[in-house]
Amino acid sequence: MRPKKTILCVDDNEQSLSVRKFLLETRGYRVLDTQSPHHALEMLTRALPGSVDLLLTDLTMPQMDGNSLIRRAKEIHPALPSLMVSGTITSADRNEAADAFLPKGANSASELLDRVRILVARKRGPKKHVVQMSPLAPQQRTEMYPATA
Repeated sequence: MRPKKTILCVDDNEQSLSVRKFLLETRGYRVLDTQSPHHALEMLTRALPGSVDLLLTDLTMPQMDGNSLIRRAKEIHPALPSLMVSGTITSADRNEAADAFLPKGANSASELLDRVRILVARKRGPKKHVVQMSPLAPQQRTEMYPATA
């Protein structure tokens, strides 16, 4: 069984946040949610590298906008993918930092889930170093496995 992917959702609108959390949890994701960008940064600071698979945030929030949150989050976890949503379609041009953008209300739940799935799948950790075993030369083979007479 695969471990659940963890998504950090940030939105100052409690209703939007709870709907998004429910949607993602019913699809098998583990969701950490907060209405505060500052709390989201605290959560990321405490999180182990690679333990959060996606940052999903609103663009317009009172304390800090989504672009600033994403920039600061990527300082903490540089490989963290991010998806920004916004209440207006015209906000797409204000997306400066996110890997992907979706306007709230103009997208369906399936579009959000598809985008999340793609971004989570794209996340890659450090490549594992694999040591290749080279075949033994003939003289090494005879030293390791002496012939029996």
